[in-house]
Amino acid sequence: MSQELEAVFDGIALQPDTPLNLAAGTRVRIIVESVLPNEVKPLKTFLQTAQSLKLQGEPDWSEKVDQYLYSDNFDQND
Repeated sequence: MSQELEAVFDGIALQPDTPLNLAAGTRVRIIVESVLPNEVKPLKTFLQTAQSLKLQGEPDWSEKVDQYLYSDNFDQND
C-alpha cells in the first residue's frame, strides 16, 4: 500500500498534515523531499481539522459537555 502525504519536521520528528491510515507498529519506508515554500498548502482552519478527525459522539455534546467530561456515572436520560 502506498500513501502520499505532507509533513512538517519539528526538529525531532515528522508531523504529518493528515492522519495516516496505518496500524500502530507498521514499518514504513520514507523518502524525504523538501517542498518549496510556494508549494506549501494553506493552513487548515480549526473546523477543517476537527472535521478531519471524524469524531463520533452523542448528538447533545455541546449541551451536556460538563456532564460528559466530569461525571463518572452520567445517566444519559437526565
